[in-house]
Amino acid sequence: MRIRPWQTLIVIVLLSLAAIWVDLPGQQLDPFGWKRSITVRLGLDLQGGVQLVLQARPPAGVTVTQDVLQGTRDTIERRVNGLGVSEPVIQTRGTDQILVELPGFQDPERAVRVLQRTALLEIIDTKGEFLPVGTIVNTTLGPASDVAPTPTASASTPASATEPAAASETAAATPGATPTPAATPTPTGTVYETIVTGADLKDAYPTTDQFGNLVVGFELKPEAADRFYQYTSTHIGQPMSIVVDKQVINTATIRDAIRDRGIIQGLTAQEVRDLALQLKSGALAVPLEVVQSRTVGPTLGQDSIRKSIVAGIVGLGLVALFMILYYRLPGFISVIALLLYTAYVFALFKLIPVVLTLPGIAGFILSIGMAVDANVLIFARIREELRLGRPIARAIEEGFNHAWPSIRDSNISTMISCMILFWFGRYVGATIIQGFALTLFIGVAVSMFTAIVVTRTLLRLLLTRHLFRDVRWFGISPSQVAMAPARGD
Repeated sequence: MRIRPWQTLIVIVLLSLAAIWVDLPGQQLDPFGWKRSITVRLGLDLQGGVQLVLQARPPAGVTVTQDVLQGTRDTIERRVNGLGVSEPVIQTRGTDQILVELPGFQDPERAVRVLQRTALLEIIDTKGEFLPVGTIVNTTLGPASDVAPTPTASASTPASATEPAAASETAAATPGATPTPAATPTPTGTVYETIVTGADLKDAYPTTDQFGNLVVGFELKPEAADRFYQYTSTHIGQPMSIVVDKQVINTATIRDAIRDRGIIQGLTAQEVRDLALQLKSGALAVPLEVVQSRTVGPTLGQDSIRKSIVAGIVGLGLVALFMILYYRLPGFISVIALLLYTAYVFALFKLIPVVLTLPGIAGFILSIGMAVDANVLIFARIREELRLGRPIARAIEEGFNHAWPSIRDSNISTMISCMILFWFGRYVGATIIQGFALTLFIGVAVSMFTAIVVTRTLLRLLLTRHLFRDVRWFGISPSQVAMAPARGD
């Protein structure tokens, strides 16, 4: 059964209304709250934020394979999610780098501290020594040179850790002495035995102790809990230390046997949140070094958005003016199709969602020109058919049919190029290339629909009116029309 033009028009109208509804800002015309999660996602260059390039620095004898790098990326991603950043970009670049973009995040120092730290947690047997906070130690898991510890506030200001402790749910461990104010940066020659590690953690979270102080609570897996219970039950009255990245952050005296949970005290509120996030997300597979850090201010991004909108309006206006003056009625129809195309594409950007960057907006504006290019091919072909003396209805059908192969082949070639660019940008970590490729791909795909379906349907419907059955509406004078072929085509 042949689909009639008015049936296609109904589909176009419904799609257009849905797209315009999605495009409307805020919660307009949304009594049920469906648009609450539909927002414009802006990239780093438009809303500001932090961009970091992290370089893997593995210990001697350790090779950074693609699996190791991917595992480290996954850990970084879990940490970034804990920071509450919307639409972050975390991807590998090359064979040993990870690119991290945090749109809207304005604290680069905290980002470096949370993401770079390996967060290798160990609870060690101190062999009866009370190790001061900040002491660098060697453990049975490896020497201190295997990681690059980042001193915490507790290490540099021991006064803030008046009561460091690792306690059970019944406060089984209590501080045995006040830490000495000085912490040596050189690891001791003693190798301390590791009892449990961060891999043995079932969970880590900010909580409060019996005095209302903010602390890091942790729970152990069953196997580790049994091992920890055996150790603490046989070492009552002796000190033990909690070590992160080979640096002591707590030392406490064991008062009772501890089984499956404890707390880490003596940290500031921010350090508690960061350490809980690091421990919960897991330790990095390899140490990372920040080789590039860039902070983008939101003012620059807003200025870029404003200029991009102005450029888009000017470009759209010039294209519309040219099409109407040169192609008359078909040109006016193409402008309507172009406006619908803009609404469709922007709605897709919000629904997918696409993270808009400045190059992405450039790709979108470029795709507007390519959408008009398809109409130019069609209208030029229609004019040729009219000059040959074809009836207007037949000329329109022939114009679309003959122009379609060229439109199809050129647009598919562009879309293939976009896929190659997107893959290349993902491999090298160039998000600006990815943004450009993605928006251009979507724009080209939608342009084929608006050029072939929307424009064709509107022209067919206008021809039902006798007023528009004049070649002058198509920018051709009657004197340019040849006699109709004798065969009646």
